[in-house]
Amino acid sequence: MKLVIAGGGTGGHLFPGIAVAEEFLVRDPANEVLFVGTERGIEARAVPAAGYRLELISAAGIRGKHGLTQFAGIAKMIYGYAQSRKVLKAFRPDLVLGVGGYASLPMVLAARGMRIPRFIHEQNAIPGQTNQLLSRFADKVFITLEESAKYFPKDSTLLTGNPLRRQILDMVESLNSNAAGDESACQSSPRELHLFIFGGSQGAHAINMAMVEALPLLKESRGKLVITHQTGEKDCEEVAGAYRAAGIDARVTPFISDMASEYSKADLIICRAGATTIAEVTACGKACLFIPFPHAVDDHQRKNAEALLKKDACFMLLEQELTGKRLAETITELAADSGKVKRTAELAFGMARLDAASIIVDQMLERQIAP
Repeated sequence: MKLVIAGGGTGGHLFPGIAVAEEFLVRDPANEVLFVGTERGIEARAVPAAGYRLELISAAGIRGKHGLTQFAGIAKMIYGYAQSRKVLKAFRPDLVLGVGGYASLPMVLAARGMRIPRFIHEQNAIPGQTNQLLSRFADKVFITLEESAKYFPKDSTLLTGNPLRRQILDMVESLNSNAAGDESACQSSPRELHLFIFGGSQGAHAINMAMVEALPLLKESRGKLVITHQTGEKDCEEVAGAYRAAGIDARVTPFISDMASEYSKADLIICRAGATTIAEVTACGKACLFIPFPHAVDDHQRKNAEALLKKDACFMLLEQELTGKRLAETITELAADSGKVKRTAELAFGMARLDAASIIVDQMLERQIAP
């Protein structure tokens, strides 16, 4: 059986697709997966690195564009539709899954025109315009958060959660196994809070600078904090210098390839509120202080975090409220209240959906074999 996974642009769209691909191949190693994306998206590097085939098509954003830029975007989409039909005719898939991003639009529409079963997955609380449009033509819409259900056709929408890559699932299984065998093995010293700060591959400048301002105010907590801070390349030297000046020992690094390992060691995570990040940290059962990226389309990161916040499953600090003083106060408060951190982590784990990829593959296979 053959599956096309279309979309990407960002890891938030792509990584759930990779998780579905992993599950699809587990079902039958003879199955085949083809990813379709654009040359400017993260998929151009990440898909081949993950060992999957990739076809590139033409696609571009139209929202917010005007004049010649908008016309060029429409022209790219029309050309991308023709390319998508060509890819489908050559690969002859049984199923097509759109995961959001520019490339998913022409591919899912082409699949509809060729009567190939088609599906979409929405990661965020507020769906993008592409998925809202494609939901009219999809056999099934898979959603991560119940808050997005109102944007899609009721009869074809299913709450699945956000698919997690095997690397994360294996780590969660290992954590649970360790906890069952030796509860103390998965806990920090009662006097220490393991803090993991990250902002994606490029880092998060606002979070980095707020932490630089916070460090002089955290000197009294030096013995209570064990810190790993992923900064991105641009801010790494400045942030590392700030830790040294404050006399706070920390691992400061521009990039982390093994996120699963860092998740496993953390008691509290400070990060943005992208859908994939939320899915991973809740699956790991970690307490998080989310600082949503304020310029995300439709402010969807804030909505993502609020879905957990209303169930006391995270902490949140908006970037417009973010100062070194406020961040230091929050870290100090949580370092002194391990019970609160633990309760929040437990509630976060209660919201995790570890079987999302399995559910999605089940649903697609059922539709494919249905008469």
